[in-house]
Amino acid sequence: MAKEARRKTKDERIRGEKSRLNRIYKDIDKNKKKLADGLIERAAFMRIECEDLEADLIENGWTEQFQQSEKLEPYDRARPQGQAYQQLNANYQKVIKQLDALLPQVKQSGREDDGFADFVNGRDEL
Repeated sequence: MAKEARRKTKDERIRGEKSRLNRIYKDIDKNKKKLADGLIERAAFMRIECEDLEADLIENGWTEQFQQSEKLEPYDRARPQGQAYQQLNANYQKVIKQLDALLPQVKQSGREDDGFADFVNGRDEL
């Protein structure tokens, strides 16, 4: 008899996502780490919530039948989960962008400065 895989709780999933993000953003400057820790907490929570909302939208759709009263015909209306998903996803993307901005800038390897940028910037003075 095959054992069924134990489904992780929401808290376990959030902790797992937080660990994943901490590994990705481990090279953040120590002075900015406290700021990053809060952003990582929020991002982990938002990602798991987005996954759950997405699963609900896949299963139940973006719209539902709604009827104001028995005298009126029912009509399709947007489900609140769709709006919540869109807002949460947009905020998640903003938090990830903030975290990415905290990472140290990596210079492109194998490329030497050929002076072109200085040439272009110097043309403004002409």
